[in-house]
Amino acid sequence: MTSLVVQRNGRAATAEELAPLAFAGYAHFTAMQVRAGKVRGLDLHLERLRLASMELFGRALPDDRMRSHLRAALEAGPADVSLTATVYSSPGEFIGDASDAEIEVLVRTGPPSSGPAGPLALATVEYERVLPSFKHVGEVAKTYFMRRAVRDGFDDAAFVDRRGRLSEGTIWNLAFWDGDAVVWPDAEMLTGTTMGIVRRQLDRLGVPQRVEEITPAVLSTLAGAVVMNSWTPGVAVHRIGAVPVPAAPRFLDLLHRAYRAEPLTEC
Repeated sequence: MTSLVVQRNGRAATAEELAPLAFAGYAHFTAMQVRAGKVRGLDLHLERLRLASMELFGRALPDDRMRSHLRAALEAGPADVSLTATVYSSPGEFIGDASDAEIEVLVRTGPPSSGPAGPLALATVEYERVLPSFKHVGEVAKTYFMRRAVRDGFDDAAFVDRRGRLSEGTIWNLAFWDGDAVVWPDAEMLTGTTMGIVRRQLDRLGVPQRVEEITPAVLSTLAGAVVMNSWTPGVAVHRIGAVPVPAAPRFLDLLHRAYRAEPLTEC
């Protein structure tokens, strides 16, 4: 059974249906890792899709219909996959009024992933994403800055906003460690589903957390840093810009333990 499944609105997508999407850039999505046919943080993924749809299209599909589309794709493939659900409207972009357009859902599955082993070195780039609180498509800058960072001898890039605060990575959330507490950056960013899972499980474990402005100047005072996304709750970071970051195995283990505490849920 192949892990590659592409469905539109719960059934196999045709080339005719997919062709217009090759030129479309007005859509949003969520990405998740599926294990044994189940997902961690399903409620967070559904909330993300619902809120972004309300912002971009003025309405959203009911959660039960979205779940049925996810479930249809999972039933067509193996038990362990990576899954991306993209929500768009048929008129696409450059249409002034698409209030009557139907909302469509494209679900794609592929091989499972757990992300890079790390530790990673991150270049710092002054950049702020448009509509940062939504996971939307068409963000050429993220790949551009990632590739430029690799060209310059780094593994990836971290963004610094106009106020000099670290916000997020190209495809990652950032998290820091002061030796006792998890420190989340205070800036405009996408709140990742893995970030949401880890935060609520750290609360249940009684681990201190706080939100704080993190600038490159204060990095040397911190005891560890990681990146996280739908692949993984934590990959160690050993350098941000020119600043070395200490190894923090306890921090990394804590994040992974918190993530594993989140139950897997059927779609």
